[in-house]
Amino acid sequence: MSDSLERSTKINSLKEPVVKRLCEVLDKSSTKGWRKLGEIVGNDRRFKVSSDDMEMCSLKVLELEGSPSLMLLRLMGERGCTTGHLMDYLQTLGNSEALQCLKPPGRILIQPQSVSIICGHNLRLSCHAVGKSPVQYQWFKSKEEVPNSFSPDLVISPVQMKDAGFYICRVNCGDAFEFSHWAQVDVLNSYHFLDGRQKVVIQPQSQRLHVGEDLQLECGAVGRPIPRYQWHRNGVPIPNSTKRKLMIPHVMQEQQGRYRCEISSSSERMWTNEVDVVIATDKVALLIGNLSYQNHPQLKAPMVDVYDLTNLLRQLNFKVVSLLDLTESEMRNAVDEFLLLLHKGVYGLLYYAGHGYENYGNSFMVPVDAPNPYRSANCLCVQSILKLMQEKETDLNVFLLDMCRKRNIHDDSTSNVVLRVTANIVFGYATCQDAEAFELSSTGFTNGVFVKFLKKRLLDDEKITVVLDRVAEDMGQFDATKGKQALEIRSSLSERRALTDPILPGDSADLAHAHSRQWAKAHELPESMCLNFDCGAQIKLGFAAEFSNVLVIYTHIVKKPTDMSFCQAHVTDFSQDLDVDPKLMNRETPEETGIYLLSSSLPQHCLYTRLSSLQKLREELVFTVCLQGTFTAMDDDHPIHWTKSVNIGKPLIARLDLHRAMRRNSCLQTCLMPHSPSHSPCHSPGPEHRHHLYHGSHQAQDYNRLSPQHRYLDIGEHLQGAVGGCGDIYYENLSQCRYDPPYTSGGLSSSPGRLSIPIETTDDINELQTVFINSLQLQPQ
Repeated sequence: MSDSLERSTKINSLKEPVVKRLCEVLDKSSTKGWRKLGEIVGNDRRFKVSSDDMEMCSLKVLELEGSPSLMLLRLMGERGCTTGHLMDYLQTLGNSEALQCLKPPGRILIQPQSVSIICGHNLRLSCHAVGKSPVQYQWFKSKEEVPNSFSPDLVISPVQMKDAGFYICRVNCGDAFEFSHWAQVDVLNSYHFLDGRQKVVIQPQSQRLHVGEDLQLECGAVGRPIPRYQWHRNGVPIPNSTKRKLMIPHVMQEQQGRYRCEISSSSERMWTNEVDVVIATDKVALLIGNLSYQNHPQLKAPMVDVYDLTNLLRQLNFKVVSLLDLTESEMRNAVDEFLLLLHKGVYGLLYYAGHGYENYGNSFMVPVDAPNPYRSANCLCVQSILKLMQEKETDLNVFLLDMCRKRNIHDDSTSNVVLRVTANIVFGYATCQDAEAFELSSTGFTNGVFVKFLKKRLLDDEKITVVLDRVAEDMGQFDATKGKQALEIRSSLSERRALTDPILPGDSADLAHAHSRQWAKAHELPESMCLNFDCGAQIKLGFAAEFSNVLVIYTHIVKKPTDMSFCQAHVTDFSQDLDVDPKLMNRETPEETGIYLLSSSLPQHCLYTRLSSLQKLREELVFTVCLQGTFTAMDDDHPIHWTKSVNIGKPLIARLDLHRAMRRNSCLQTCLMPHSPSHSPCHSPGPEHRHHLYHGSHQAQDYNRLSPQHRYLDIGEHLQGAVGGCGDIYYENLSQCRYDPPYTSGGLSSSPGRLSIPIETTDDINELQTVFINSLQLQPQ
């Protein structure tokens, strides 16, 4: 300890042996003892000792083992007197024996030094002292003595993880002792080779957290002296984060970012790797599949693909809105509702399957009511939607576009949308720029090519661009479309963000609750109900959702009178807005009414009705349940009719009133300066073609004006220029496939019975239906 440090020490901090020895000297001296010291101190205005204080000190002689000197030293210490002041007073007093008590018999010359060391290496801490009498040493770890540590050097060989901690050495010289400085020993569990220089041996790891969880990042370096640490987030030092381990309890969304640690010593400075800390707050997806075009070729696969992706994304905790066959105004209003679900920190995903085109870098989705030919004013610009999503400060924007990207010769618009430069955009395209996408013509109930491969990868816990890369590789091995279309990925994503990232609401509870309520509006099913008729019969009325705008109603006779020989209930009198074909209502099998995706999960022995296009419903859904029955006692075979009116409000997407006029021309936004997300080159499996995202629809041109080679590609069967595909069994027997008639507005073409429906029975389809059924929103009976 230096002389200046010794002199600045308060008297109250003197060690007990020193104080005891000093008091013994002052108490026994009559001329140079405590009374004379009190007089000297009393003349110093800084620590003036009064006569009353001296009287109180003198009374200590009346106590057993009482010490007037100890009382005086305590009073001086309470008034701020230091060891330096006391030494000056004793010098004035002329008591050399008392003055010698304050001078340590030994002095520490070498202090132990903090060190960071790798587990398994040898640890050496050194403490050397000199003194008037022989010097003795005792090492301590925290408050515990280190066994057999009586030498100036503490050696632990080999050092273990349990040896990490703080060490100190006590130096004894005669009756006095002194402690060394504390030395920190940091033991790292690493096996890197040491060359004597500071070296980073533990790197921090990327984290994906829920909001409210604890963030823990760790790094480590070895060297002597022990390295210093300073954590940074997005290049800015984090206050009070100077330890090897960074601990942030209850993280919020704003603490997401890129972290790294600066490690330095007296002569070196280095950095750890930079890692991502991802804190997702919500995940929202809008899925649109357009099949039943009014003025353009009908499509097939979008219905199955949208259904499949809906259920897979729900497994990833996405809030999903799935819609079929939307007009322009309905699509724009659906996008507006989608935007209401977005806010800071949200992952937003938009999937579209249908007709489309691309002009000057802008992609356009074609509504079912688009004229022939159509132009940008009749369609939705994907880049305009992206711009609106950026204004919501979403954390990830994913677009999967199952459509063609041919140039639209009828659209001479050259405007482009100005987008902000952000590092969170991923585009997956059905095909390359200025190219078509196709659906395979088949008689089966199958996915399209893209979703066939995407569904096998979508649940992978990988960065979204890695998932799409693997889909591209899988598609590249698919003979039916090899060389004709392939996956194209464009991305500006700079962080590791995956669709599997965990989520919890990240902003205020009220705002999160409002978003959830908005989403729930599109997914609220009517409650099942029992209807009692005057004849004594009871009818069960149940509901299920096939899509956000497709409702299934089924009726079941729960109870009938014993004397009733025949009893049947059916629904009728639906709103004309829904345009329901009476021939497809109240069928005995789900398939007969167009219900293919829910057929295996619906209760049996019912009559089924499928109501599509619920977005067109302007008023509450009111319909009639009609009961027909005959009694054994009646001579007349004509049934008797009973009716009940049922009002189920606005089910599913009908609650959002998408039928209304466009609320704002949000998706028509354009700009004067061209700009698009940064993108990577198409992934190339070979010199002859590139990977692209699969499928989509025909280009935006008059279909009748296309040459035959533009309509189909002959690969042993027709490749229909649209979204879709067929099952594995058809790929093996291409010559047996045919071009099916187009879909009707209500779904697949009608069929007279269950056995005539071309249901695919391959393993892929069985797996598809199993996944779908597990996440059905089926009203309990």
